[in-house]
Amino acid sequence: MTMRPQLNGIELSERAERVLRVLEGAGLEAWVVGGWVRDALMGIDGHDVDICCAGTWQDNEAALEAAGIGVVESGIRFGGITAVVDGERIEVTTYRMDGFYTDGRHPESVTQASCVEDDLARRDFTVNAMAWHPDRGLLDLYDGQGDLERRVIRAVGEPRRRFEEDALRMLRAVRFACRLDFVIEPETASALASCAPLLDAVARERVGIELDGILVSAHGGDALLRYPELMCAAIPELAVCRGFDQQSPYHAFDVYEHIARVLTVAGELSRFRIDGGDPDQPPSPSLMWAALLHDIGKPATFTVDGNGRGHFYGHPEAGAKMARDIMRRLSISGDVIRDACLLIRYHDRPMMAEREDLLCVMQIFSGEGLNTARLMGELFDIKRADALGKAPSCFYYVEDIERMREMVRELIANHEAYSLETLDLRGRDLIAAGAKPGPRLGELLRRALAAAMRGEVPNRREDLLAYLDL
Repeated sequence: MTMRPQLNGIELSERAERVLRVLEGAGLEAWVVGGWVRDALMGIDGHDVDICCAGTWQDNEAALEAAGIGVVESGIRFGGITAVVDGERIEVTTYRMDGFYTDGRHPESVTQASCVEDDLARRDFTVNAMAWHPDRGLLDLYDGQGDLERRVIRAVGEPRRRFEEDALRMLRAVRFACRLDFVIEPETASALASCAPLLDAVARERVGIELDGILVSAHGGDALLRYPELMCAAIPELAVCRGFDQQSPYHAFDVYEHIARVLTVAGELSRFRIDGGDPDQPPSPSLMWAALLHDIGKPATFTVDGNGRGHFYGHPEAGAKMARDIMRRLSISGDVIRDACLLIRYHDRPMMAEREDLLCVMQIFSGEGLNTARLMGELFDIKRADALGKAPSCFYYVEDIERMREMVRELIANHEAYSLETLDLRGRDLIAAGAKPGPRLGELLRRALAAAMRGEVPNRREDLLAYLDL
């Protein structure tokens, strides 16, 4: 049995190897580059394979099609095509050098490079600037493998030049650091701070995509604390939170550091979900965005009483409105915006470990498109994270939150009613019992729901009909 080509024990797929061999069979030197190489060196079986090749895109396309491999002209402006083999897509790009970046995002021109070394020199970070060939082995000009071992993100060449070429690379650096749980080496981190204003040149949608990736890594709190200039450039509303003294005995940190701590704890708690979610999955985007923006309305609502104590009356409502504007500006998914803003709006609502009060909150988090079980879990996550991000005197509330979390689990398991959708009674049941069609049906259903939520009648059709005395 023929052994498959391997890097660090990770096999290159048969389809990707076929593409590489076809290109080289046509006299076009080719290497596997980028994320697959990085992940393999970390012992991770990556699925997306990128191949860099000496041929022009036309040369590469002709060689592949001659071998019966389908080609999609996916990025010919930058010398790229996509080979499709039995459903697997392999990106094939010619060796290239970028021209000047006049807009801080895209090169004015792209020219073909004469060798893979020139292509690797233009890449962003050392861990992404390695090439591998099944026969020639690893080509690592910038000690990317060493940086992987040191768990460091470092720019290729002079960091400031890399970020001036493409300002989005700054957020990519943070995303990689968060996703891999690495740190950014000092010179690169320093360039992040000094070049942060360049992020204004980047489309807000692209900023939103990178922020999404940072948040679902569960290390967004680290990003806020380690790279504040960049994170405030991405979301300018955060800047006023830095150093904002809350003047409250309930808070040991300024607004910005409190947000960072809440974001960290929320990411850690996201695996404890009422809906039984997979703990190995990334944190919920709605929870992470809510944690990031839950107190964004505080500076605008700050007041000080006669005793010098600070208050933020109405900050959840103000924050939900600000968060909606921020996330829309960043082109975040509409469902994530809806859910995150609900969490922000009610994150500070007083709650009691009592059946009727919990059902009332569940009613708030019910409706078309809403996953009540998931959202209640996320509400408790953000409440717990909020408590743990305050002064130690507030930590006692965690026990109450977990008691309420367990009670909600039981309410859901017992099929208690908290909305018309969860009520075991429908309009057709009322008509069958003698009620006339019309607006009164809705009134009867709402009356039955209110009684069920108060515990006056079980959520069973026959009991509800008997209660209504039809």
